[in-house]
Amino acid sequence: MAHILDTEHLLAISGKKRNDRDDEDGDATVAKKSSLMACEADPAVALASIRHEFGEHGGVNMSIEASATFTVMEPDTMRRMFAGELGPENDFFVYSRHFNPTVLNLSRKMAALEGTQAAYCTSSGMAAISSVLLQLCSSGGHVVASKTLYGGTHALLSHFLPRTCNITTSFVDITDHGAVADAIVEGRTHVLYFESMANPTLTVADTPELSRIAHEKGVMVVVDNTFTPMVLSPVKFGADVVVHSISKFISGGADIIAGAVCGSEKLVKGMMDLRGGSLMLLGPTMNAKVAFELSERIPHLGLRMKEHSRRAQVYAERMRELGMKVIYPGLKDHPHHKLATEMVNREYGYGGLLSIDMETEERANKLMTYLQNATQFGLMAVSLGYYETLMSCSSSSTSSELDPSQKAAAGISPGLVRMSVGYAGTLEQKWTQFEKAFIRM
Repeated sequence: MAHILDTEHLLAISGKKRNDRDDEDGDATVAKKSSLMACEADPAVALASIRHEFGEHGGVNMSIEASATFTVMEPDTMRRMFAGELGPENDFFVYSRHFNPTVLNLSRKMAALEGTQAAYCTSSGMAAISSVLLQLCSSGGHVVASKTLYGGTHALLSHFLPRTCNITTSFVDITDHGAVADAIVEGRTHVLYFESMANPTLTVADTPELSRIAHEKGVMVVVDNTFTPMVLSPVKFGADVVVHSISKFISGGADIIAGAVCGSEKLVKGMMDLRGGSLMLLGPTMNAKVAFELSERIPHLGLRMKEHSRRAQVYAERMRELGMKVIYPGLKDHPHHKLATEMVNREYGYGGLLSIDMETEERANKLMTYLQNATQFGLMAVSLGYYETLMSCSSSSTSSELDPSQKAAAGISPGLVRMSVGYAGTLEQKWTQFEKAFIRM
């Protein structure tokens, strides 16, 4: 029962219940054109181009379909659904671990956001990452990955997958394209994996060149775009799959755990296949109520990202003037500033993350203590994308899965403070709070 979750098919759904597939041809033709336009457009344009889902009784918001299972009018319909003849593209649903109408609505928005044919939403970002890797790699398979990754992803690749699945990973400096090419073993390497903007060093990946290298050797490119939704669009530059922790900027409220896989129609069909799909069989299902909540937040994601980025740019420039060692791609002295400028969707800046290298953990902790407890500039907490500024010492928190040598190789110093810049209060109010803490340091 491998069904398709893509913009074309979902736009073709007329909203009528239980229609036969043959009645949809005219709508599908129009939908295909809309889908292609959305994939090529600015993310905000793409999101505004998809069909709006109305509620069951005409409400402006889509109704929440909380059912785990779905009824049919005739016994043969169930047989046809399990045979793959009928599916969600025709408004036929069988079980919410497979497809759910409310989750489909959010997934359609994620596909539009990243300009992909299809998307599927999961219960967490790590569920999205692990499911994609397990779908693309078999036992004995090989991954080439950036040595600078979120700690959980690094642990998955370096410990869990080798132990449980016999899938190994070669970690490389993603900015050394020669090393990337040399690490790929043709016929064995299945995936090149990296973050569009690395956690926590904010290294910017050259997605066009990395995609060219991988594709020349028949390797799929999977990019984690959690740090830069709206800001960067990896698929435009050659990526095959984009994964997200929706828990971060897309949610924006630090109150939901969720993820997404955005890719080709073929990939999503495969991941939802009854007999061999990683999403279908491992079951990292998103709750329909969570999907509804997130669907209501995506329309203002662009506005939020612009303000996150604007403040991060101003703070980074002012911190630099104070003599601090600041890492931010929007600064002209960032080593990848020119590359980032060529790739970013201009209206959205360079992202809402910046890092400050305090050199030692003691100094990093002292700064964060003053910023939270003395001046209320931000909060000591992991994660990112919240309306309040969040800060953590990466070496001892979100990158703690790496051993000391791996941290050194990744460029993560003991005193690196990762800061997710929020937009609560006014910019000048919050900057005054930062300055007061800096003076006390």
